[in-house]
Amino acid sequence: MLVHDTVGTTRSQMEIDQIRQSLQARYDELTAEYDQAVLQSQVLRLVEVGDTAGDDQADSGTKTAERDTAQSLLRTILDRRAQFEHALGRLQEGTYGWCEGCSAAIPVERLEIFPSATTCVTCKQTRERRAA
Repeated sequence: MLVHDTVGTTRSQMEIDQIRQSLQARYDELTAEYDQAVLQSQVLRLVEVGDTAGDDQADSGTKTAERDTAQSLLRTILDRRAQFEHALGRLQEGTYGWCEGCSAAIPVERLEIFPSATTCVTCKQTRERRAA
C-alpha cells in the first residue's frame, strides 16, 4: 500500500510505520526522562526545604542554581518532546519530511540526525539569521 502525501510523493505504509515507530520510541524515551527529572526535582526541593538550617549565602546560592538547572532541564525535555509530538502529527498529515518553509524535501541525512526537523537546512539558516 502506498500513501500519498500533500507534496505528491509516496511512501509505503511500511516506511511510514517505521518512521512512526522511531518517532514514538523517542517521544516515549523523553517522557520517561521527563518523569525521572520531575522526581529528582521533587527530591531536591524536599532536601532543600528540610536542610536550610545554618545556610550561608553560598549555600543558598548553590541551592538556587541547582533548582534553576533542574527547571531548565524540565523545560528542555518538554520542548524536545513537543517537537517529536509535532513530527508525529506531521507524519499523520502526510507532511513529515517536507520543509515547512519552502515545501522542499528535507534530506534523509538531516532527518536521521534530527528526526523532528521541520525545515531544510537553508530555511533553518535563514530563520537563524533573522533571529540574530
